[in-house]
Amino acid sequence: MRRRDFFQKTALTAASLGFIIPFQGCIPVKSAINRTGSGKKAKNIIFMVSDGMSAGTLNMADMYLRLKANRGSNWINLYRNQRASRALMDTASASSLVTDSAAGSSAWGGGVRVPNGHLNIGANGEYYKPILQKFKAAGKKVGCVTTVPITHATPAGFCVNNKSRSSQPEIAIDYLKLRFDVMLGGGAKYFEDRDDDRNLVDEYISNGFAIIRDRSTLLAADNSKPIMGLFEKDGLPYEIDRLNDPTLMVKIPSLSEMTQKAIDLMKDHPQGFCMQVEGGKVDWAAHSNDAPALIYDQVAFDDAIKVAIDFAEKDENTLVIITTDHGNSNPGLFYGDKADSNFEKLFTVKHSNDHVLKGIKKGESPDDIVQKVKSAQNIELTVEQAQELKSKYLYMGGEDNYNPYKLPFELYGQMQAKHTSVAFGSMDHSADFVELTMFGPGSERLNPFVLNSDLHNFMLEIAEVDKTIKN
Repeated sequence: MRRRDFFQKTALTAASLGFIIPFQGCIPVKSAINRTGSGKKAKNIIFMVSDGMSAGTLNMADMYLRLKANRGSNWINLYRNQRASRALMDTASASSLVTDSAAGSSAWGGGVRVPNGHLNIGANGEYYKPILQKFKAAGKKVGCVTTVPITHATPAGFCVNNKSRSSQPEIAIDYLKLRFDVMLGGGAKYFEDRDDDRNLVDEYISNGFAIIRDRSTLLAADNSKPIMGLFEKDGLPYEIDRLNDPTLMVKIPSLSEMTQKAIDLMKDHPQGFCMQVEGGKVDWAAHSNDAPALIYDQVAFDDAIKVAIDFAEKDENTLVIITTDHGNSNPGLFYGDKADSNFEKLFTVKHSNDHVLKGIKKGESPDDIVQKVKSAQNIELTVEQAQELKSKYLYMGGEDNYNPYKLPFELYGQMQAKHTSVAFGSMDHSADFVELTMFGPGSERLNPFVLNSDLHNFMLEIAEVDKTIKN
């Protein structure tokens, strides 16, 4: 079927069902909100995003925990124990059936679908006020927690307007002006290693912010000042690498620790709070076909879910929303005589594929590479496979968002799949409908199928915040 015919037929089908095709950016006739619920107000909202999480990622993290720790994941246990509302969410952007993270987060942040790459700015330059600005204007404390740069697409989609997600140095300046209460993640290079020679760290401090650079300082912080936490120059380490490096364990907080601290810093505010929590490196691992990094970072995100649910259960005034902006690479555990035992090999892996491949030097022999892989991941490559990997290092270099060193992630992932039975369908985003889970006041009002852009007004309505707050 030709693309034009597909869109024509899709439009006709949509019209017969009473809603507009997803990427026109319009609100459907049936909203995300079911009016038959109790309508209890949510004083606080914790919006949790496992960025780039395909269904297979969620599934494998649950299987991993059941096999290794004899418990299910916190996310899936909400379903098992019938403690949460569940829906499917359509993730398209204004420009494509397949969204990127900027447009995906902007759909939630601004309430309108925008083109890929844009942050709350429409195709014709329309500005849509981001939701954390609305909540702050309504008197709430607001913030973001992430394992990637705090200026990256997903947190930025809740915070700012910009024509390009790549404008991270500019977004760092925007955050200074906005004075949000708690911002924790990576991306220090956009604050202090800048082309304009501005030292934003000094500017933040002179404007009354606390700048936090390590785990111990974070855990000791109080809420006397707005906080900007910058724990790495770029993204934080993958969780599997952090857990197996004592130096990183001392320096870098986990996602669950950052989530707990952000809640503690904002929970006593009389008007409540709204925060976004992102497991951003789930997406980076999927882009790299890095199965160990993917599963361990999804488990780290799941630990943060427990923090949020435990607080919401005790508080009784907090809505927890758990979802993803899009699928990525569609990984899964695939059939074979050794699928179960192969999957269990991930229990003994000590490092991500990223760590392994960055540790290989051009001058090393194939035997050296075999030993490095064995030590880091308990996987035995053949000498021929090691030689094939070695040959790729002749071409390292160049620029790429997720693979700046041009490392052979795809090739290595395919080699690794023979040992783990975990394989990937691609190295990029997918158009899958995704999981949307809610716990707490307002969750009972969730309809079973929504568009990503529906959630903006859903949050405002559940929190009883004026939808008409202007720029």
